[in-house]
Amino acid sequence: MTDLKFCAPCLFGLEGLVGDELRRLNMQDVSVENGRVLFSGTAADIARANIRLRMAERVLLVIGGFNAKTFDELFERTKALPWENYIPSGAAFPVKGYSLSSQLHSVPDCQRIIKKAVVERLRSRYGGQWLSEDGPKYQIQFSLMKDEAVLYIDTSGAGLHKRGYRAVGNAAPLRETLAAAMVTLSHYRGKDRFIDPLCGSGTIPIEAALIALNRAPGLKRRFSAEAWPSVPPKLWKSAREEATAAEFSGSYDISAFDIDPACVSLARDNAGKAGVEQLIKFSVADARKPFGAAGSLIVTNPPYGERMFELREAEALYAAIGKTFSGAKAYIISSHGEFEAHFGRRAVKKRKLYNGMIRCDLYMYY
Repeated sequence: MTDLKFCAPCLFGLEGLVGDELRRLNMQDVSVENGRVLFSGTAADIARANIRLRMAERVLLVIGGFNAKTFDELFERTKALPWENYIPSGAAFPVKGYSLSSQLHSVPDCQRIIKKAVVERLRSRYGGQWLSEDGPKYQIQFSLMKDEAVLYIDTSGAGLHKRGYRAVGNAAPLRETLAAAMVTLSHYRGKDRFIDPLCGSGTIPIEAALIALNRAPGLKRRFSAEAWPSVPPKLWKSAREEATAAEFSGSYDISAFDIDPACVSLARDNAGKAGVEQLIKFSVADARKPFGAAGSLIVTNPPYGERMFELREAEALYAAIGKTFSGAKAYIISSHGEFEAHFGRRAVKKRKLYNGMIRCDLYMYY
């Protein structure tokens, strides 16, 4: 497969960062849009993008797009796309997607129509034979936005934020792709003294260690397209070798602590699964008490406090860490609209981000 079009969806607020990642990987025709980044490449780039991207949610192969206001239009225009160029005989091709602000608002009906159209297209190209669908999976995805339909095939499988090191999380996990973005926005490259004093399950310091090492986040996991004949094993082997050759080596000053011993134990286990436990100093400590923050780089995700009692506790915590973080560069994510007032200082800069569907701000102090 050559001259392919791809879409890398991402959390809102991370589009520019994902675009920069793709350019560093020498991907072509990189175009940043709301919630996604488009680019082009080859079958080899399916492997490279899945293994190397830190802040995208998945890599989708773009099959085509069109306007569809009726089910007849959706059927005929889906059927007109060259599905046989991507889906081999015998492959499984389930359909899922979403519809927003469109006349075709019933997602189950859209799934049924798209499935029927792809079946008819493939049967006409494969001699009218029965499609067994007992082979590799080609997950079809669709989006309908203001009557504009776009059809994809998912190359990733599980989302790219699922690195494989965090089998379980704490009560309020931070998505790995967002943690990587926070570390990237702090400009950490392995030289600073890095601290997460509210480490929870350890996602931020683990992503910091991976970034310091320049270790590809998808190196140890598997992807849907690894089962595709059009993306043979040699391409995945080459992509993994390329990623490994790009790694750095060295010692780094990364510390992570939390007041909850169970969180620290979980974070240490997760770091072990990620292969970076030896790079991070874990300890049980209280971020509300002085810990020598001056001159360090702090990147952290304090509790948001969603219920009233928890909210008051969170606000008291913000006030306390506003004092103990003094003298450090700090990058703090919070969904609390009055975070700065409780922290005691206005941020030098704020950036709107989303942790899943939770709207947050990254408060930057330097």
